Amino acid sequence: EIDRCLKKVAEGVEQFEDIWKKVHNANNTNQKEKYEADLKKEIKKLQRLRDQIKSWLTSGEIKDKTQLLENRKLIETQMERFKVVERETKTKAYSKEGLGAAQNKDPAQREREELNRWLNEAIDSLNIQIDQFECEIEALLVGGKKKKADKDKSERNEELKAWLEKHRFTIKKLEILMRMLNNETIDPSVVSLILGYIYYRFTILF
Repeated sequence: EIDRCLKKVAEGVEQFEDIWKKVHNANNTNQKEKYEADLKKEIKKLQRLRDQIKSWLTSGEIKDKTQLLENRKLIETQMERFKVVERETKTKAYSKEGLGAAQNKDPAQREREELNRWLNEAIDSLNIQIDQFECEIEALLVGGKKKKADKDKSERNEELKAWLEKHRFTIKKLEILMRMLNNETIDPSVVSLILGYIYYRFTILF
């Protein structure tokens, strides 16, 4: 069953790569939108395979999890690439279709919408980093037991766990900020300052 899953991952990544190239080589908007929709379908298939891999990684019955970890990381790389395409699409939609509507909105409303977009992207970026930390923690646990490296592994493991806790705490706070922003119970300038701090603190690429 694992071999079948890993084969599907390889096929899915190959298909994703093929569609990704088509997105960037599309000659017109309609063609590009079609390929972007296909890309979204493909990434959802890969995410389902990733969920299956994650369940196997937590199983004590499987001893050698190296291939599973490698394939999980491979899928997460494609997820990050898809986020870039999705972000570009949203930006273009905002700048073209949304431009007329945006001009009719008051500046405060436009600022809130822009900050909401930034908050969503910050949460997405933190979640991706959480997945990467969890993947590295699992890799440390899978590695062979060598006394010489045990201390380094233990220190790195504790460091990653600390970052996981900070990221999860930050996501909760960002979600609260988003609700406050939507309810207009916080000044947008305060949200902007907090986002600036998070950008430098967690090295998030908006």
